[in-house]
Amino acid sequence: MELVSGLEQSTGRDSVLPQQCVWYGECGVASGDKRYNCAYDGPPIALPKGGYDLMQELCPGLFFGNVSTCCDILQLQTLKNNLQLPLQFLSRCPSCFYNLINLFCELTCSPNQSEFLNVTSTIPYYDPVSKENKSSITELQYFIGERFANEMYNACKDVEAPSSNVKALGLLCGKDVKDCNATNWIEYMFNKDNGQTPFSIIPIFSDAPVHGMNPMNNATKGCNESVDDSTGPCSCQDCSIVCGPKPQPPPLPAPWLLFGLDAVYIIMWISYMGFLLIFFALVFGVWCYRRRHFVSEYTPIDSNVAFSANSHRDNGKITCGERLGERFENGLRMTFTSWGAFCVRNPRPVILFSVVFIAMCCSGFVYIKATTNPVDLWSAPSSQARKEKEYFDKHFGPFFRTEQLIIQAPNSHPDIYSPYPSGADVPFGPPLNKDILHQVLDLQDAIVNIAASFDNETVTLKDICLAPLAPYNNNCTILSVLNYFQNSHSVLDHSVGDDFFVYADYHTHFLYCVRAPASLNDTSLLHDPCLGAFGGPVFPWLVLGGYDGDNYNNATALVITLPVNNYYNDSKKIMKALAWEKEFINFLKNYDNPNLTISFSAERSIEDEINRESRSDVSTVVISYVVMFVYISIALGHIQSWGRLLVDSKISLGIAGILIVLSSVACSIGIFSYFGVPVTLIVAEVIPFLVLAIGVDNLFIIVQTLQRDERLEGETLDKQIGRVLGDVAPSMFLSSFSETVAFFLGTLSTMPAVRTFSLFAGMAVLIDFILQVTCFVSLLGLDIRRQERNRLDILCCIKGSEEMRGVQRSESILFLFFKNLYSPYLLKDWMRPIVIALFVGLLSFSTAVIHNVEIGLDQSLSMPDDSYVMNYFKQLGKYMHAGPPVYFVLEEGHNYTSLEGQNMVCGGTGCNNDSLVQQVFNAAEISSYTRIGYAPSSWIDDYFDWVKPQSSCCRVYNTTGQFCNASVTDPSCTRCRPLSQEGKQRPQGEDFMTFLPMFLSDNPNPKCGKGGHAAYSSAVDLIKNKTDVGATYFMTYHTVLKKSSDYIDAMKKARDIADNITETMGIKEKNYRVFPYSVFYVFYEQYLTIVNDAIFNLCISLGSIFLVTAVLLGFEVWAAVVVTVTIAMIIVNMFGVMWLWGISLNAVSLVNLVMSCGIAVEFCSHVTRAFTVSTKGSRVERAEEALSHMGSSVFSGITLTKFGGIVVLAFSKSQIFKIFYFRMYLAMVLLGATHGLIFLPVLLSYIGPSVNKAKTRAAQERSRGTERERLLYF
Repeated sequence: MELVSGLEQSTGRDSVLPQQCVWYGECGVASGDKRYNCAYDGPPIALPKGGYDLMQELCPGLFFGNVSTCCDILQLQTLKNNLQLPLQFLSRCPSCFYNLINLFCELTCSPNQSEFLNVTSTIPYYDPVSKENKSSITELQYFIGERFANEMYNACKDVEAPSSNVKALGLLCGKDVKDCNATNWIEYMFNKDNGQTPFSIIPIFSDAPVHGMNPMNNATKGCNESVDDSTGPCSCQDCSIVCGPKPQPPPLPAPWLLFGLDAVYIIMWISYMGFLLIFFALVFGVWCYRRRHFVSEYTPIDSNVAFSANSHRDNGKITCGERLGERFENGLRMTFTSWGAFCVRNPRPVILFSVVFIAMCCSGFVYIKATTNPVDLWSAPSSQARKEKEYFDKHFGPFFRTEQLIIQAPNSHPDIYSPYPSGADVPFGPPLNKDILHQVLDLQDAIVNIAASFDNETVTLKDICLAPLAPYNNNCTILSVLNYFQNSHSVLDHSVGDDFFVYADYHTHFLYCVRAPASLNDTSLLHDPCLGAFGGPVFPWLVLGGYDGDNYNNATALVITLPVNNYYNDSKKIMKALAWEKEFINFLKNYDNPNLTISFSAERSIEDEINRESRSDVSTVVISYVVMFVYISIALGHIQSWGRLLVDSKISLGIAGILIVLSSVACSIGIFSYFGVPVTLIVAEVIPFLVLAIGVDNLFIIVQTLQRDERLEGETLDKQIGRVLGDVAPSMFLSSFSETVAFFLGTLSTMPAVRTFSLFAGMAVLIDFILQVTCFVSLLGLDIRRQERNRLDILCCIKGSEEMRGVQRSESILFLFFKNLYSPYLLKDWMRPIVIALFVGLLSFSTAVIHNVEIGLDQSLSMPDDSYVMNYFKQLGKYMHAGPPVYFVLEEGHNYTSLEGQNMVCGGTGCNNDSLVQQVFNAAEISSYTRIGYAPSSWIDDYFDWVKPQSSCCRVYNTTGQFCNASVTDPSCTRCRPLSQEGKQRPQGEDFMTFLPMFLSDNPNPKCGKGGHAAYSSAVDLIKNKTDVGATYFMTYHTVLKKSSDYIDAMKKARDIADNITETMGIKEKNYRVFPYSVFYVFYEQYLTIVNDAIFNLCISLGSIFLVTAVLLGFEVWAAVVVTVTIAMIIVNMFGVMWLWGISLNAVSLVNLVMSCGIAVEFCSHVTRAFTVSTKGSRVERAEEALSHMGSSVFSGITLTKFGGIVVLAFSKSQIFKIFYFRMYLAMVLLGATHGLIFLPVLLSYIGPSVNKAKTRAAQERSRGTERERLLYF
């Protein structure tokens, strides 16, 4: 036997000195159920055969010969009981436990005790049974070899306690793991103050003989050695020597630098300089060429220079493409001309039909559904995170709801605790003052007693809380430092001392419990348990905040977390929880204690505050729209004189136009409500803004073009409006249809927010255009007739005082400004190169910084400035020391009953070095990289420890076969498995499934701390009537996550770990896998692909805009290219603004970017189409004409309209409004206006499409002999 060889290697005592004992038997009660040993200095005594089984079980190394020892059967039984706690935590590493049991066997039973044990104190004892006077030993010295002590410690120092996520020595050393060493561990085990040792045993460490004593220095086993042939070395998780060196995180990728600066910056700078050099060289070259060949210095610089004198009379050959374009253009013109005349002639039927259509669409509002569930808003049903969440919820129940408080004590001061009888002073943070703890406990009790009402029922915390040991223990899980004291004022006040000194009090208990939160005895004089009243451990990093390192006593904040049950598809139970949470929030809002500063949040808080924010921002949005409405109503009219103010104004027409715009939004919502598509907050907030921008622009174009038009001789009103509509409607159709197609293609996005927005926006824009060319044209005809009859606006029954014959052609000041000042100045030869240089520079800058735009959405941005949750978020980032829990889920299908299947998963002896538990453990070793904060809790490893026959945990009634808890004293309770070599092996096959349900139902108790009910009852999904294991999880925690980038990185790394586990387990080809799950994954998964989603959505939008524009411009492909390039520049520059203004890329900003494409079309398409239909001779003249005619309408229709509304958004209380709406909308309008009204005309003047000769001739034919011929070439 191994212990025999160990004995033979001691200091030659077997061959030289006679065997002699220092004790034998037990006599006298030390305390409670602990007894003294009897002093005895004779030779070893043969062990009665009734003790052979115990000796073989505990000390097989002494089971030889006639088994003469210095202990009797009672002492062996006491030894077994005392070894239960270390057995449960250290036996997972056989060599560690072998060394430890060697230490205790030599102490208790060795026949050579006298060589290394020296009795120093005894007390007399009268034995009532033998009626003899004996001596009880009250103190002795145990001489232990330093080598033995150090090697025993080295074999045990890495052993994990899977259910507690800490090292086992943290539970057995009486100190923090980092302060534990060989000597103070053994000293603590032998100290009678630890609550386990009946009398003092003073260890003396030496490898050489001391005072005539030969130290016990038996041979040991290293953790990388096997104890016997049937067991292997300790696992990698429990023995760092087996693993080799600690894993190192891969090096961070080296930044891409050129000349010590960001390479992208340098490349874009060089590219921009190169562009300027080439561009200005070309401009200078053309200027020199022009000076040489042309007399006038004002001849425009472009490729049409040879035709600039009179090119409209060009008689060159018309190409097939030009003819096709002209016919398509003419078809659109004639269609809209006829339609416009029809609407003006038949206003009442058209208006009636429009109203009926709107009413039919809006009737869908009776089916309207609003989505407020954040999961539905941000996560697609088909997404990986959503599927994983549903799998987790189905097999383990949904993740609990969380109510949390962070408490500070502003008026309290740190105090100093001086341990008795000696030891360094220990500082305690302000909230750990006993008086403060009592006040916090009063608060906690008050929260537990909060009662809410739902459906005529009273709801308390006990009705909804997480109670893991129910029905045996119905106490709610409360993760609070007060649960170290079982939430009891009397336990908090418990102390042991005399009139002069306090030997142990709450300080002592606290210091022990933060090291061993799963302990059932703090081993101080108090002997109070640390385990929470709910039956589970309370980890210090979850309930304390603001400490440094592992010095929990320095905490400056207390954290109380109340997990509340969530329910899978049970709305009534969820409503009960919501009702209680509402009362919880109200209670804490009204709670007043000057000694406590409380930040808090409930599960419903974020949704409540977003809804409150939405309601509070209604006024801001309404004011924004009112400002735009007032501007539109006034700006549409053109007042000829003060006397005709009320006649020429178009307030009623403006209001009608606005109602049409809003009706299109309502129709879109109504139509999709018919089909069950839910409305989201983003639809309600964004789409009216978008449709107003697009719709109002079209209103201004129709009305202002009509105002500038002069009715031809003999032309009726319906024909005039039809002709005007024929001129402008193709441009409106171009912009509206390209936006509609772009938005509808946006529904291909996987992001629910973008998909929903695109769906509603596409339909709203389409309906808006249809209503504008029908209902609005009819209303415009009625309004012109009113004006011609000199009737007042709004009060149309009253005639104006100042008569005027007909409606006079008029040109607004803004139109004259664009025509006479702005356009000629912008298109001067010296100005155009400057414009190009500036805009290309802006593009280069935006391209250079685009990769620096942050990804994510800080959840605090979604809160109002005055929200109580804002303070909670601030304190959360400041005080929390653990991140969210993360579960590594092994899907159903794995075979846990085979040795191979067990080795793939477990982390103990014999398990694979790349097992699931081991890989998560390795990840926790490099937590700064993987963001896995702690070793995982492993149900399977604790189950193997629990089921060992050496343990007292797994017992059954020998009569019924039912489970018998370790706390039950009944002779009919026998161990589950025999104490044989086979019985000591892991259970496999039927054995595995026979005892697993017992483990999962066993509550921890002082005799067995490994019961799995509290820790693992939800971690294992038993299937097939508890005859097989389905899905299981292994839980740990992320490190502290503060920013969006932290959450995104944590999820990405966890998935990488899970994928690697799946691959190394060799289950990739099977129908199950390992995946990580944490409650935040479903919200942050979108950011893993948001860059690709943004590229996809924006490219789809730009591609559709290009195709539609190319077709609707009469197959002018080059013009479509110019429009698309300009819109792409606007989008890239939007990213530049996002970087400058600290706007991150997320679903909200991506919706705004997609919307930017739509609004950019409005800024660019009208000017471009005006350029393509212009019959002027040179590109510069055509650009000037296009800008003059369309620029003022675009500027007044979009820029001025939106600018007024946007400014109001700056006064919103909502941060999300200020950042994602005010800032992005402002950037959208300013960039759109500058590119559409400054850059685009200049670009067209350089590289715009050549004049379409077919269109030119058609225009000449249409205008020949009319006054328009003069107007056409102004």
